Amino acid sequence: MNHTTLFYIIIAIICINFIIDKILDALNAKHYNDQLPEELQDVYDEDEYKKSQRYKATNYRFGILTSTFSFVLTLVFFFLDGFAFVDQLARQITDHNILVTLIFFGIIMIGSDILTTPFSYYKTFVIEEKFGFNKTTKTTFILDKIKGWLMTIIVGGIILGIITWFYHSTKDLFWIYAWVLVSIFTIFINLFYSRLIVPIFNKQTPLEDGSLRDAISKYAESVGFNLDKIFIIDGSKRSTKANAYFSGFGNEKRVTLYDTLVNDLDEDEIVAVLAHEVGHYKKKHIIFNLFSSILLTGLTLFILSLLIDNPMLSEALGVQETSFHIGLIAFGILYSPLSEITGLIMNWFSRKFEYQADDYAKNTYKAEPLITSLKKLSKNSLSNLTPHPAYVFMHYSHPTLLERIKNLKQ
Repeated sequence: MNHTTLFYIIIAIICINFIIDKILDALNAKHYNDQLPEELQDVYDEDEYKKSQRYKATNYRFGILTSTFSFVLTLVFFFLDGFAFVDQLARQITDHNILVTLIFFGIIMIGSDILTTPFSYYKTFVIEEKFGFNKTTKTTFILDKIKGWLMTIIVGGIILGIITWFYHSTKDLFWIYAWVLVSIFTIFINLFYSRLIVPIFNKQTPLEDGSLRDAISKYAESVGFNLDKIFIIDGSKRSTKANAYFSGFGNEKRVTLYDTLVNDLDEDEIVAVLAHEVGHYKKKHIIFNLFSSILLTGLTLFILSLLIDNPMLSEALGVQETSFHIGLIAFGILYSPLSEITGLIMNWFSRKFEYQADDYAKNTYKAEPLITSLKKLSKNSLSNLTPHPAYVFMHYSHPTLLERIKNLKQ
């Protein structure tokens, strides 16, 4: 195999991924107007169901536009040796290996984000606005962009810079050092995400004393779960959509409720949602996901270490000199089929874990308020209640609403 063949293998992978995604999207779209199953008849009234169908169709058409734009732009960039051009640009600024890598990825990241920002703006201020979801102000939108860039540049830059230094300093062993670094960072983020990262973008306040906190504390005590860190996050500053999540472990474990969730659900339903989240913790799902992520990262870095010094990776993207950052781009695309397989496996586990957490909530609290809460959340986000099975298999980390209700009623 020569570098030209490898280049066309990379192009083929990009094209196949795009085609598969579009086929799945089209199959899913054909089910938008399906008759709702009996169990879901009470989620929408007739007007709401028509609104949900319009929302899904609008997002489908917009998704075709954005993904096709990205696909065509990617192909043009590859065929015009865009990576070689950016590499030369970075090397004109400095000849320091680590700085070249950081500047290269910085240009790629910022350039890509600038090109896709108009689509993000349209999605937020036209589509989400039209269907009553958007609460984001233009100031918040701009500040989110700036904060996201700064986070990526500072945190991502430090990690990428250290990994690049490991590569140039240790060669064959760099993947082990990189794995240790990424693992420590992953554990740190899992522990302190809500304490350190969330406040940059959102305001969190402890849940006030009252009947809701008493009900939550009473449930937590009944299952032997120490839960004294319950926070409300101002999700309504960006969207009317609701959510709740569990983060951290040990002394850092906490539950975070979106203010929209507290407003949309009654007290019994909120406790049921929390019972589901406690189920994830009790069943060790958080620990499983954390260590699975670490193991998969180790596997990826090990395979990368076997291939990164092959000059064909860089030559395939138009750079004659073996380059770590160019090799990373080529490897990332070549690795994507294996990454897709591991993603499908993790999604399968995730759907299985959702059933287990639902069962835990049903057995330690009640099924009915969890069912009604899931219906309300689906209704308020205009969710697709009749997705195509193939789309669910490929993309869903949660079972469908119908599958969860059937399981809860058993």
